Amino acid sequence: MDFIEILRVSKDALYSNKVRSGLTMLGVIIGVTAVILLVSIGEGAREYIRKEFGGLGSNILIVVPGKTAKEGGMHMGTSAVRKLVYDDALLIERRSKHIQNAIPVIVGTSWIKYAGRSRDTYIVGATEYYFSVRNLKIEAGRFINASDVDTKRRVCILGRTVKREIMGDANPLGAAVNIGNSHFRVIGIMEPKGVALGFDIDDIVFIPTTTAKELFDTDSLFNITVRVRSENEIDEAKKDIKDILIKRHAGREDFTILSQDEMLAVMGKILKIMTAVLAGIAAISLIVGGIGIMNIMLVSVGERTREIGIRKAIGAKNRDILFQFLSESIALSLIGGIGGILVGAAVSLGIPYFISFLPTRLAWWSVLLAFLFSAAVGIFFGVYPARKASLYDPIVALRYE
Repeated sequence: MDFIEILRVSKDALYSNKVRSGLTMLGVIIGVTAVILLVSIGEGAREYIRKEFGGLGSNILIVVPGKTAKEGGMHMGTSAVRKLVYDDALLIERRSKHIQNAIPVIVGTSWIKYAGRSRDTYIVGATEYYFSVRNLKIEAGRFINASDVDTKRRVCILGRTVKREIMGDANPLGAAVNIGNSHFRVIGIMEPKGVALGFDIDDIVFIPTTTAKELFDTDSLFNITVRVRSENEIDEAKKDIKDILIKRHAGREDFTILSQDEMLAVMGKILKIMTAVLAGIAAISLIVGGIGIMNIMLVSVGERTREIGIRKAIGAKNRDILFQFLSESIALSLIGGIGGILVGAAVSLGIPYFISFLPTRLAWWSVLLAFLFSAAVGIFFGVYPARKASLYDPIVALRYE
């Protein structure tokens, strides 16, 4: 009869808590889903950046004017920063056996006009090697060649966006366009490349570096793009560049050499911090869910006081009562955790199919972390109610109505 009474009391108490338990698990599900989803977005962004850097060429060093800290800050001095010039690039390529190409790059903006249409766009001055170094391909026509650079020829290659905006469906090859106040002849159309690292490569016009110097009336380079002969020679190439430029710049290191690995490391560090912060914010939902578990278990303990008294009267020990309520708390959090994992994984894997510009990569370590954290929440917030239940005096509990 006592056993039947225990079952009846337990059934009534559990039934009355069904709705509250469901809402509590919902909080855990939302928390676990948020953790997995935000970590997946962060990991997807890191993977996207790695692919984008890889698509812009390999074994590349970028030399920029000014002494720049790797974290992105500037070492400001009282003296003026010496600029990089065309001859710097020529000397680097000529004197280092580890360097295959050193490309002087000039970047500016200007209006390009054709038959009454015009567009403001980026103008990139480069040499014949720039396109192979940066994995850029021509769809029609030809690349800039050495003769174009040496003779400062006024020729240009249009990105797909520029071609479409100012020429429509017209055949651009051989057409005369105005860039700034100068006439240029179109010799090529770039193959579509799309957006890389937030920059639309199709919205660019390429001209010879020497021509860009005259167009923008400058001898200052935006950067020197260096292709190293092999990945194993990157350190030697950096040392050669440093020695050559310091000697040319009167003993001053007023430039910075950036490798793709260093740029990836800096961006990766930023994304890691951002991902950790977002995951921490999402974890607050789990803590809220844990508080909900504690509240529901405290209510459950109050409603099942007679059950506790009966169990103790027939021989249950304090540890048995403690284990019973703690296991219920853990079960609630684990069921919510499993539900959150399923929802979070499904959303993370499904996002790229519906939002193409938002990359995600499901990190299995985040799934394991979220599951363990949800279990820890169940244990942490279940201990107090379980201990309270285990310490009930059986006589007082049996009298409880």
